[in-house]
Amino acid sequence: MKIYRFPEKIVVEHDAKLFHVPTKDWDAFINRPQLHTAILNELTHLEPVLQSFGQRDLLKPIVGQEVWASGVTYMRSKTARMAESKEAGGGTFYDKVYEAERPELFFKATAARTVGPYEKVRIRKDSGWDVPEPELTLFICSQGSIEGYTIGNDMSSRSIEGANPLYLPQAKTYTGSAALGPCLLVPEHPISPSTEITLVITRNNAPVFEERIAIDQMKRKLTDLVDYLFRECSFDLGVYLMTGTGIIPPDDFTLQSHDEVAITIDGIGTLVNTVA
Repeated sequence: MKIYRFPEKIVVEHDAKLFHVPTKDWDAFINRPQLHTAILNELTHLEPVLQSFGQRDLLKPIVGQEVWASGVTYMRSKTARMAESKEAGGGTFYDKVYEAERPELFFKATAARTVGPYEKVRIRKDSGWDVPEPELTLFICSQGSIEGYTIGNDMSSRSIEGANPLYLPQAKTYTGSAALGPCLLVPEHPISPSTEITLVITRNNAPVFEERIAIDQMKRKLTDLVDYLFRECSFDLGVYLMTGTGIIPPDDFTLQSHDEVAITIDGIGTLVNTVA
C-alpha cells in the first residue's frame, strides 16, 4: 500500500483503490509499529473513493520528522568520494569507512528544509560542482522498526565536500538540499533486494545523464544502518533515513538551474524536482 499526503487529507492506495483516512495528523498516522497491519485493519471500516488525485497536489511525506543520511554504502560512492577528496588529503577516509563496521551517518535536513514532489531543490551559490544523489529512504517509527520506504534526493556539493571532509555538513545541509516523495510505500514484507533505482537528469528537454542500480549493490544491511542510528538518538515522531547512493554523474558534470531531476524506485514511483 501507498500513503499520500495532500492539503487537508491523507490518502491510502491499496489494491488499486483509494481511501481517505479520517485523520489529518500525518505524524500520528505513520508513526506506528506494524504500520501495514494497522492501516489494513482500519481500511476495513472505510469505503473507497471514486475520484483520482492530481500528482502535482502532493505534499512532501514529512511533517515533524528529521531526515538523516548514510554515506559510502555503495562502491561507486566510495570511489567517487575518495577521488574528490584526494588532493585535500582525505581520500583514504572513505575507504576506511566503507570497510569499517560503523557506518557513516549524518543529519541531513529538517522537514522545513525538505521539499516534495515538483518543488524546487537548490544548489549552493558558493559551490561550482553539484549533483543529486538518488537514494532509497527508510521511514523508521519511534520504536526503531522500518515501517515504510520513499524516494530521497540527497543534493550534494562535491566541491565543498572535496575541499575537506570536515566540510560535509555544509556540502549536505542547507535549505532545499533534500527532497522526499511522492508517497510512503508501506509493504507487507521488506523491500526486495532486486529493487532498482533510476536517475534521469534533463536539461532543455533533453536527457543529459541517466543511470540505474539495484539496491542489492549496497554493502550494508538496512537494519544495521537503523541500529546505529538509534544507538544514542531517539525520534519521538519517527525518522527518515537516506541509505546512500550508487549513482554519481561523471566528474565533468554539474547541475544547472532549471535542470529536472527524476528519480524512480521500483514499487514506489517517481520523484520529480527542478533545480532552482
